[in-house]
Formats: sequence, structure tokens, C-alpha cells
Amino acid sequence: MIITKIYRYAIFIICTFSVLSSAQAQKKSDSSFQQMMQDSFRTEGSASIDRIQQDITQQFCSDPALIKSKTGERKAVEIQKWNLATIQAPMDGKYLGDWKSGEAIAQSGRGVTWSDTSATANGGGCYNCHQIDQKEISYGTIGPSLWNYGKIRGNSQEMLQYTWNRINNSKAYNACSNMPRFGHFKVLSEKQIQDLMALLLDPQSPVNQ
Repeated sequence: MIITKIYRYAIFIICTFSVLSSAQAQKKSDSSFQQMMQDSFRTEGSASIDRIQQDITQQFCSDPALIKSKTGERKAVEIQKWNLATIQAPMDGKYLGDWKSGEAIAQSGRGVTWSDTSATANGGGCYNCHQIDQKEISYGTIGPSLWNYGKIRGNSQEMLQYTWNRINNSKAYNACSNMPRFGHFKVLSEKQIQDLMALLLDPQSPVNQ
């Protein structure tokens, strides 16, 4: 009986030491990785080094094991609420701008890269993930087609607010959405987002023909 107790205690000590050693190794590994990231990137053009610093949303979405856990499910809801709370309605109260400007923004992939300067007008690059017009011969399929977006959904106040929020910060509805947070990170101005809104919801826009 005494030998059994000693054996169990020894196993407990070994397991505890292994866990602590593993945690220390992980901490050291994380530290080395962070240092490697700092040494491997630099600020150039419109791409600044601070981009490698993750906020709480990015940290969560970089942990697949956490995302799939019960804790992750609850955390995702909290993160969505946090992102939703960061969104501001248009200052002038108007959701729709000029769809022609919106079309140019949607088709532009310029801005916020190392080859761009502060004078470069940012685009939305929407075509990378969405079909916008049926005449297009090349577009991404990561996101749903935006063809007839307003014609199908209408332009009720609820739809205006939802679309505005989605463009500003898509993680307000899906914590790990692939869609960039255009408003949250000031990639697009309020005016640009209003123009994109018009592209999607204005009845005169080619999207809704």
C-alpha cells in the first residue's frame, strides 16, 4: 500500500514537472516567434510594422482549438458584440452616396500596401472575394455574389444599417470572417463606404439592374 502511494506520488511529480516544462518551453517558443516577427518585417510605404500586433479578435481567430471549443463559442459571441459596439453610424445620417464612385472603389485593389504612399487612394478590392456585376469575367468566390444585392434585399432601414455595419466591421456578425474591417481600421473613409453602400443598394446602380 505504501509503495503504491509512493508510486502514485512519483507519477504526480513527474507529470507536474512535465506540464511546467512544457509551459516554459511554449513561452520561450512564443517569445522567439515574436522576436522573429519583429526582425522579419519593417514599415514601408503604407504598410506599417504595427500590423503584426494582433487585437483580441485576431488572437482568438488564430487559435483553431479555442474556436472549436465550448469556451470558444461563448468567446466568439463576446467578440462579435465588442466589434459591433465599435461601429458608428454615418455622421451626416446618410447611408447612400454615389454608386459610380462606389463602383470604382469596389474595383480598385490599391492602397495600404508597401508600394503605396499616403497619397494613394485606398480601394475596397471587393472583386477579390465577390461577384459584383454579371459582366465581370474574373472575380473571387470566397464571399457571396453581390449581384442584385439591393434588388433582392430591399433598402429598408434595417438593411441599410446591416450593410453599413457589415462593410465597416464584418466581425460584428462573424468573429472570424475573412472580410476586412474597412471602417474599423480606417482602410476606407466614411464617404467611400457610403459610395459602396450606393453601389449595393441604389436602384440605379448596375448591381441592381
